[in-house]
Amino acid sequence: MKRYNCLWILVLMMFTCTCWAYGGGGGSSSKACAKPKFTDFVPAENAEVAAGSSFSFTASANTYPDSIKVSVKGQPAVINVSPRDSGTFQVSGAIPATLKGTYARIAIAADGQSNCKGADGWLVKIAE
Repeated sequence: MKRYNCLWILVLMMFTCTCWAYGGGGGSSSKACAKPKFTDFVPAENAEVAAGSSFSFTASANTYPDSIKVSVKGQPAVINVSPRDSGTFQVSGAIPATLKGTYARIAIAADGQSNCKGADGWLVKIAE
């Protein structure tokens, strides 16, 4: 009896292994989400800047330029988005003049292809 149980277990293990080999996961029918990426932050992280000074960054080519939103310490910032030859986008704006003597996060949010959302940002110190 014990030998038959071991034999059945061995046979079932062999069938299980072949079933796993065929898989059923992730074919080419589902598209991967490629989130927008942001690089080349100016001024640099933790740099000290004057109130009202400008900032800029680069958004990846898969970013929808109309969807880019930037806020500085929760206040919306007016931005200018211009395309580059490489397909990326140069984004520039200014830190609100009302922010003085504090740290502020420049927060970025944007939509990309395949309905993917990307977010990033960096921290700056605003002088008095």
